[in-house]
Amino acid sequence: MKIAIPLFQGKLSAHFGHCAEFAFVNVDEAEKQVGDVQTLEPPVHAPGVLPQWLTENGADLVIAGGMGRRAQDLFTDAGIRVIVGAPEAEPRQLAEEYLAGRLQTGDNICDH
Repeated sequence: MKIAIPLFQGKLSAHFGHCAEFAFVNVDEAEKQVGDVQTLEPPVHAPGVLPQWLTENGADLVIAGGMGRRAQDLFTDAGIRVIVGAPEAEPRQLAEEYLAGRLQTGDNICDH
């Protein structure tokens, strides 16, 4: 499984569409282990671009701070699960907490 996490200065970006880069974290769900982490610069942000790009890069899940409803629907339509309301933390830590069932989420800070 591959988890995509939008980043700003090495931690989860609070605003999904404004991130500078994405971490792609390879995880083994069965073994509950985090593998390698790759960081890539996304294409220019425009409606519908990121779901396709994340799909092309093998993402199965997006962990985000805030994301608009339309974007969430586009990811769901592309077969990518979405978790919103995650805290600003490093990608490896977020993936470990997700695998352990301890990822604390709050409100989706995006209202569009």
